[in-house]
Amino acid sequence: MSTTPLTAPARTGAPLRRLLALDAVVTGANALAYLALSGPLGRFLGIGSGLLLGLGAFLAVYAAGVGLLAARPHPPTAGVRGVVEANLAWTAASLLALALWLSPTTAGAVWVVLQALVVGGLALVQHQALKACQSSQV
Repeated sequence: MSTTPLTAPARTGAPLRRLLALDAVVTGANALAYLALSGPLGRFLGIGSGLLLGLGAFLAVYAAGVGLLAARPHPPTAGVRGVVEANLAWTAASLLALALWLSPTTAGAVWVVLQALVVGGLALVQHQALKACQSSQV
């Protein structure tokens, strides 16, 4: 007789689902800010309002997709890997844009670096949570 409760798979996936939900909420908040306040934020950060509007629209769609994954009892591995890879790509693109293309204000440069580090860190803990889910299901 097994000592593992029947609810173990759901509990094991809970940290991953919480991380995905956190990703969706934070990304959605950024999307709303970029969409609603692109002019003032653009001036404060030294980043064009058109770019912020485009990023806001992209992030809104991305946040919705990540939210749908988070809502599933067992998010598919391929979907979670896609989120991890997208977050890593966002991190790299943010830092490259800062180095090669953007000319933000000091506040904008700090924002770009901080959000890149947060998104990269989130990708790493999402990856670890995915691995933990997979190893507990074996």
